[in-house]
Amino acid sequence: MNGKGVLPRIECVVVRLREVRARYGVSQEELAKAVGVTRQAIIAIEKGRCIPSLPLALKIARFFGLKVEDIFQLDEACLESSSS
Repeated sequence: MNGKGVLPRIECVVVRLREVRARYGVSQEELAKAVGVTRQAIIAIEKGRCIPSLPLALKIARFFGLKVEDIFQLDEACLESSSS
């Protein structure tokens, strides 16, 4: 939350999932099966059409042995401009 009790806009979340998958040589289908979602869900996350729930973000990060913030980050400049 941004201090006003409002979740950040979806465009303020930077998703690096596609790059991480490429680095590890993992397909969308493999990742989807490993974390219990559909390939379409992975596609939607990568394209920025949806933000994963916290449990799903944790599963994805754990799959790669990374921290959530290595894959999903808030764009601070975007957050500042959206709160004005």
